[in-house]
Amino acid sequence: MHELSLAASIVEAVTETAAAYPGSTVKEVRLRLGALSDVVEDSLRFCWDLTVEGTPLAGATLVVTQISVVVHCDRCNDDVQLESLQSFRCPRCGEPASDLRQGKELEIESIEVDDHCMEQTSEEYLPDQETRGEK
Repeated sequence: MHELSLAASIVEAVTETAAAYPGSTVKEVRLRLGALSDVVEDSLRFCWDLTVEGTPLAGATLVVTQISVVVHCDRCNDDVQLESLQSFRCPRCGEPASDLRQGKELEIESIEVDDHCMEQTSEEYLPDQETRGEK
């Protein structure tokens, strides 16, 4: 099950990114997962739950967006979404299509953090009156 090592790598990458925001809590991690990525989403979710335990990501939700397969059809001169993974033929003209444009992704799309611990009053961001030209 390579999903465990993938989940561990995602947790490591997100933890490193979150470290730049001290006091914040990661609430959600959004992934883009291509239909041809060879990743079983249910297994990845199971492994996610295991790998976030005892880390700064504990309690964070994993949101997965499935990405369909898109190929370029030379005959139609257009990118087309495949209706099925059983046939890599253009759904418009039936021409075999091997120019893969989308569908192998495994990307961290975004990270949602709750920075309630980082809140500061607006006064901390205001320059002092003398700097603003007020006396």
